[in-house]
Amino acid sequence: MKVVIAIDSLKGSLTSIEAATAIKQGILNVDGNIDIEIKPLADGGEGTVEALVEGMNGEIKTISVTGPILEKVDATYGILKDTNTAIIEMAQASGLPLVPQDLRNPLNTTTYGVGEIIKEAIKKGCRNFIVGIGGSATNDCGIGMLQALGFEFYNKENKLVGLGGKELNEIKYIKTNNRLKELDECKFRIACDVNNPLYGENGAAYIYGPQKGATEEIVKELDEGLRNFAKVVKSDLNKDIANVEGVGAAGGLGFGFLGFLNAKLESGIKIILDEIKLEESVKNADIVITGEGRLDNQTAMGKAPIGVAKLAKKHNAKVIAIAGCTTEDAVECNKEGIDAYFSIVNSTMSIEEAMKPEIAKNNIIQTVTQVFNLIKIMK
Repeated sequence: MKVVIAIDSLKGSLTSIEAATAIKQGILNVDGNIDIEIKPLADGGEGTVEALVEGMNGEIKTISVTGPILEKVDATYGILKDTNTAIIEMAQASGLPLVPQDLRNPLNTTTYGVGEIIKEAIKKGCRNFIVGIGGSATNDCGIGMLQALGFEFYNKENKLVGLGGKELNEIKYIKTNNRLKELDECKFRIACDVNNPLYGENGAAYIYGPQKGATEEIVKELDEGLRNFAKVVKSDLNKDIANVEGVGAAGGLGFGFLGFLNAKLESGIKIILDEIKLEESVKNADIVITGEGRLDNQTAMGKAPIGVAKLAKKHNAKVIAIAGCTTEDAVECNKEGIDAYFSIVNSTMSIEEAMKPEIAKNNIIQTVTQVFNLIKIMK
């Protein structure tokens, strides 16, 4: 029998690999001859760097970059040396938690630090990039990132514009000749799980601006800036992409990646499943085990475990999910390819206790041991 394990992290408790290792131990408690393969899992958002680096023998790097309000912040990213791939979470450099509540204003915040991470990774030999763009504090359409990479944006007085969303309405033309030349060798895959256009009532400013500190007036100003920038990009670069699904993600950062770096905006889980080559592993698997911290109807709407389940079903494998907790509406997951799911909490305990790493590991081991005891007697 072959079992493939690809479980998301139990956030605040266990990493993807720690949870998978506990599952493996539970299986081996029942049958030491089962062929077990562990794959790291994430959805392109928070925890992606940690999961892929830990699961694919990568390295974590830390760099001091320009934060969203121009203060220096320490940002981490990952490098997978075998494929010269950098794994970046934009929130490390430009995330909303980096901005104090009273200073949140997307007119002022910048993605400049994201560009600094990319530039540093290029210096270290990376030419492939996986970038998660969730959790931003910005609405600058990625111009900060692009400025860090050598792209130049000029106002009507032929002067370079500054940083922040407020500058978008000032841009009159673009120069690309001083951009980092190595960018031509780079491939960017952007984990983007929203479908917002750049501007308008469903665009970056109106949908996401308020949660970043934008008032009604600021939202209108930002939206006008996005419209202006899209117009200049269409005129100068001959790219009419403002209505492409996802370009409104992260305050228009999706637009910046697509328009200037020839990136692909893709489902986060699709990118990760491709990167870890999960399909190759499940082709001859009998059972695939997945899961996450909380299994509910939101899981069924396309989160990482469902991505795993659909791939497993394509190759006729049985799918079991293990979760920190399950809800009544988690039955929706059965309709999406998960054959059976199990909560690891087997006795009364507080959430705080259940999330302690050692307790969570032991609970996983006990639960999986009993699951495979059942599988053993059903053979």
